[in-house]
Amino acid sequence: MPIRLIHVSDLHVGAHEERPIEPALRALVDHVSPRLILATGDLTHRGRPEQHERAAAFLQSLGPPVLAVPGNHDIPYTAPARFTRPWVEFERRWQTTEPVFSSDELHVVGLNSARPWRHQSGGVRAAALARAAGRLRAAPAAALRVVCLHHHLIGAPWRSRKRPVARRGHILATLADAGAELILAGHIHQSAVSERREFEVGLPAERSVTIAIAPGLGQPRPSRHGEARGLHVIEADEREISIETLVYANDAFTSIAVRRYPRRAGAGSS
Repeated sequence: MPIRLIHVSDLHVGAHEERPIEPALRALVDHVSPRLILATGDLTHRGRPEQHERAAAFLQSLGPPVLAVPGNHDIPYTAPARFTRPWVEFERRWQTTEPVFSSDELHVVGLNSARPWRHQSGGVRAAALARAAGRLRAAPAAALRVVCLHHHLIGAPWRSRKRPVARRGHILATLADAGAELILAGHIHQSAVSERREFEVGLPAERSVTIAIAPGLGQPRPSRHGEARGLHVIEADEREISIETLVYANDAFTSIAVRRYPRRAGAGSS
């Protein structure tokens, strides 16, 4: 049986008058029957307690387990709480900013790329990156190895000045070397999917990793061109990873693209 996941990002609960997306999303979840819902940050708009409460209640009411990591909007907007206790409200609902889900078929590792002193750009601490690499290496032999973080590791596709996470080359190489096959992010409110492949002389096979940035699920801002509410549906079997982009229009989610990538050679081996 293939593994199915739903990847959402950038709900920005509390930002605008929110249109009723819940019925369409619930219908999609019922149709897909995902193993997990993966939420890659900016669940709230200003990190306020009531916004965290609403975002968590919404995601958890969908049925499947939810693995969530924080974004730069999920910490308090103002000092001193932004710097003295940035993760209190997020951890109250989700227990940790570095979640892990593991089964024989699926191994997901969460990374916290939000930094209190950076309003837009993100970073990953060396210790957190080392923990993530260790957790990836501890995955069951046949499991699909997935990493979730908020800030993107590939350039924005168009009309965005948001910069990728700091030291993205080092972070990407570390995660790929540790066995990551799929890296999921958000932040730019646009869909982008890419494969990074590395060929090395003397190795029996190449290393590759698929990187997917989900479109924002929250209401787009009127001044931001090229944005649409949407999400990704991911399906993986022993040979292939499929990423389908869906956008919300006319009270339903509509597929606009499907991209398929072979799973990395030697996937599942440590």
